[in-house]
Amino acid sequence: MADGAPPPGPGGPEPVGQASAVRPFLLTAGRVADCSDGRSLPLEAQVVATAEGIDALGRLAFERHDIVAVCRLPQSVAEIAARLRLHLNVVRVLAEDLRAAGQLTVHVPDSGVVQDASVLRRVIEGLRAIPDARGVRSDSD
Repeated sequence: MADGAPPPGPGGPEPVGQASAVRPFLLTAGRVADCSDGRSLPLEAQVVATAEGIDALGRLAFERHDIVAVCRLPQSVAEIAARLRLHLNVVRVLAEDLRAAGQLTVHVPDSGVVQDASVLRRVIEGLRAIPDARGVRSDSD
């Protein structure tokens, strides 16, 4: 491969696909991921398409269409970027545009709420309990 790594074998990981040939600043018209209040959407903000957004799918082009389509069910900003293979800041800017147009609703979690560390511990324990490709649990070292 071009980066010097050997190509994946028959049991190796699936190729991710080609990177977009369009530069992120072209998708956002050079804008950065700041909201009108000077803060960007948090990664964990939940985004869901509105009825108006679903109705507008036929009129939306490219990435905007894809974002609204994937948001038929609530998705975090990070999930949208990963699913669509878009740069995180591109998703932030376009989601803000779509929210301003009434095609998305964005639910930002309350950052003032104290986080419970026990929840994070349970998540980590649950992830460790998932077996890897060989069937070995990571907590069984």
